Amino acid sequence: MTLMAIIILLFAGGILAWLSERYLQRGGHWIALLSLLLASLLLASYWPSPDAAQVAGNGPWWDSVQINWIPRFGISFHLAIDGLGFLMLALTMAMGIFGLVMTWNDIRFRRGFFYFNYLWTLAGVVGVFTAMDLFLFFFFWEIMLIPMLFLIAVWGYEQRLYAAIKFFIFTQASSLLMLIAIVALAYLHYRNSGQLTFNYNDLLGAQLAPATAYWLMLGFFVAFIVKLPALPFHPWLPDAHTQAPTAGSILLAAILLKTGAYGLLRFNLSLFPESSVAFAPVAMTIGAVSVIYGAMLAFAQRDMKRLVAYSSVSHMGFVLLGLYALNTIAIQGAVMQMIAHGLSTAALFALVGAMQHRLHTRDMTQLGGVWSILPKLSAIALFFAVASLGLPGLGNFIAEFTVLVGSFRSNHWITALAATGLVGAALYALIMMQRVFFGGLHQRLHKLSQQTLTADLNLRESCALLSLAALLVLMGLRPQPVFDIASPTVARSLSHIETARAQYAEDRGIDTRFISQEQTWAKPHPIEGESP
Repeated sequence: MTLMAIIILLFAGGILAWLSERYLQRGGHWIALLSLLLASLLLASYWPSPDAAQVAGNGPWWDSVQINWIPRFGISFHLAIDGLGFLMLALTMAMGIFGLVMTWNDIRFRRGFFYFNYLWTLAGVVGVFTAMDLFLFFFFWEIMLIPMLFLIAVWGYEQRLYAAIKFFIFTQASSLLMLIAIVALAYLHYRNSGQLTFNYNDLLGAQLAPATAYWLMLGFFVAFIVKLPALPFHPWLPDAHTQAPTAGSILLAAILLKTGAYGLLRFNLSLFPESSVAFAPVAMTIGAVSVIYGAMLAFAQRDMKRLVAYSSVSHMGFVLLGLYALNTIAIQGAVMQMIAHGLSTAALFALVGAMQHRLHTRDMTQLGGVWSILPKLSAIALFFAVASLGLPGLGNFIAEFTVLVGSFRSNHWITALAATGLVGAALYALIMMQRVFFGGLHQRLHKLSQQTLTADLNLRESCALLSLAALLVLMGLRPQPVFDIASPTVARSLSHIETARAQYAEDRGIDTRFISQEQTWAKPHPIEGESP
């Protein structure tokens, strides 16, 4: 019941924070912080070894809870957590606390409603990462998106309504597509087996015609890469990031984008393994093109927030590339990239927000020489900029290097194409540092520094940012604990893929002796006894 307690705690915390600010005009941020800390303590109780989970009788799951919800349609309130879920929940709690601490005094109006939406977004994310009933998964998917819509529309910047509507159209259209695919999958399973259910474990064994499974897989795939996002379903992201308040940008970059990657790994690869094998070259190509496209557009930006937003398109392209390389090394790298990107990009958005709060602009043409007036902020920004471009010794390097090594074993040319995006990452990250922080002090900033005392990062902000920096260093120097925690989930997903490989090869007359474990789209090789 711990998983349910975490979700209830976040929902209740949001309501209490709203009521506190409404009737007492204070205390909302403390209630929100306390709710997140208590939820983190509950999550910390899930630190057993995999053997402990087996002893508990949950099989591959560390814990699970299942309650009948709508039994007439086979829908249950089914939550479960494994290694991948634990990593994603840990990232969710950490980024929730980080976003709250970094924007402690930023919200000036409707503060109670802000904390309500903030915590309800996090509660929806927790549900997404733990739901084992596909209808429940969709339910939490919607709960996650609607409060985020309010965060952008109410507390955003000048064009917040445009960005919120764009965010709503893209996410709701893709959500509708996923709902259709979920209902169709449950119906087809019912028609073939006589069992009406939305349970993930039951639907793993659904017998589907190859063409039908392919179309259902595409429904899930499009919904998830809209959230990832990947080319060409990314246009909502730059506007949403640019217009969202700093806390909203942190949630979007660090957590909500990861729900798309999580869905691909948890649902697409496992529910539709044969279709995923057939579609893998296309998905890898989309990932590689997204890496380069995101880097090129980031390089062309003047607004620092838009630059970081487009860099997310590039970095999440590595996640898509790694997931559909369909081997252990690449998928482990994709999981590491999800975490490392969440930490580094959340820090960059927090730094841009802190700079805008002090200097009243994000336009790089109106900035320059910031290091001379904000040395602490500039030094920490330099660390996260080089982390973003993949400096060896940090978690981002381990993630991208592992993805490329694993992907190279699946498709040389696509991996080589994606690797060129690393050059683009170095260009936009270092040019941003040069334009904003180095050189002579911009005339506008010189006047500003003379008129007002520009405060550097305070102790609260410094501690929050240095905590993320320490985590990236730890992940870069010792990534094995992350790999070990995610390993069982990756192995289970690949077990479905390996079965699909054999079927894929058999249907196309490919001799499986000449197909490597990672390469599913090898050219057909004549089988002994048959003519070429």
